[in-house]
Amino acid sequence: MYELKLLTREAVPNALKMAERYRLLNEPVEAESICQDILAVEPTNQEALITLLLALTDQFDGHMNQTYPRAQEVLERLGDRFCQAYYQGIVFERRAKVYIRRDEPGSGPMAHEWLVKAMAAYNEALTHCSPGNQDAILRWNTCARIINGTPHVKPSDDDRSPEMLDAYE
Repeated sequence: MYELKLLTREAVPNALKMAERYRLLNEPVEAESICQDILAVEPTNQEALITLLLALTDQFDGHMNQTYPRAQEVLERLGDRFCQAYYQGIVFERRAKVYIRRDEPGSGPMAHEWLVKAMAAYNEALTHCSPGNQDAILRWNTCARIINGTPHVKPSDDDRSPEMLDAYE
């Protein structure tokens, strides 16, 4: 097994830029790796934690069982209540979008439930943000538009327990 090399603190700002660049290039595994390197040097670096969280959610489509629990762990490490609530909404919203892309029975109601959870998280974020930060409103409106404009994304007809939302697919 190879021993990982440690970044210097001076390399962190450039590494953060690289991690974001890899995310934008749709290479979330590489972005995740860079974030792990940054966090090995600066365990509480909020920008690295947020980029790591987003890189994990970028992988939801093919690896939900592995990446969703890890994203939840990263959320707990975010420094303030706004970030925790806002990025919890992002996690839920991205999970909903996985269901929207699936063409199988029950995916629409599951997407609806996750979007509703995302909207609740965004509402929570709004209680902790400054007046100039309306990001949570923009995300909430996106979820509402998805629900309003996607016919198969609707509440379930059955009486499913809320615990089903926490089951990993």
